[in-house]
Amino acid sequence: MSGSQYIALSGLRSRMDDLDRLADDIANVGTAGYKGQRETQAAAERAVFDETLQTAIDTTYGGEKLDTTPGTFAMTGRDLDVAIDGDGYFTLDTAGGPRYTRDGHFTMGADRKLMTEDGATVRGVDGPITLGTGDVRIDQDGTIWSGDTQAGKLSLVTFNDPSQLVREAGARLRADGQTARPATSAVVRGGALEASNVSVASRLAELTTVQRSFEALEKSIGMLMNDVDGRAIDTLGKR
Repeated sequence: MSGSQYIALSGLRSRMDDLDRLADDIANVGTAGYKGQRETQAAAERAVFDETLQTAIDTTYGGEKLDTTPGTFAMTGRDLDVAIDGDGYFTLDTAGGPRYTRDGHFTMGADRKLMTEDGATVRGVDGPITLGTGDVRIDQDGTIWSGDTQAGKLSLVTFNDPSQLVREAGARLRADGQTARPATSAVVRGGALEASNVSVASRLAELTTVQRSFEALEKSIGMLMNDVDGRAIDTLGKR
């Protein structure tokens, strides 16, 4: 296979990853606390093709980074909706270990514990937060009250490089290789949610560009293959 074909295949692989990323972003444009993704590429030197891709492609997938730009705040008036203003993440206890999110659309479980809609426990500074029977209000420091009784305080954390958090599903993240530390500057907004930071217009424009680039590369590979076949037929025919 010629070097030109390697380059074109490399471009196709990159565009396929771009399409997957854009599809995920567009699908989650209505997900509270969702952060868009940015994809990176890494060079795959020819000397290490076997180790990197086991094929002759000049670039390889370099991983994704979160776009941590804050979304806009929408007032919902719902007692258990919470948004974070500033750098920070809610901590969730799941079967797979601690997870992190900016989606503060919480609910109350059968045991009156503060939970996500899919059953993950929202972690407080001193453990799970159990709500009482009074009206719920949430202070700017994350303290939750049921009537006049303090139910607990939200555990808000941050990381040295939040862009390296790994998306698990929707707005839920995990911190592979990073250590959570208290988010001391975060301000909690009760009765509000942070919207996704994904711009539909920008993603659709990028999607159009990626699709056109994919089609052009696909066409170029076809032309290159036809050229190779033509030269092979011409050479073999002369023999």
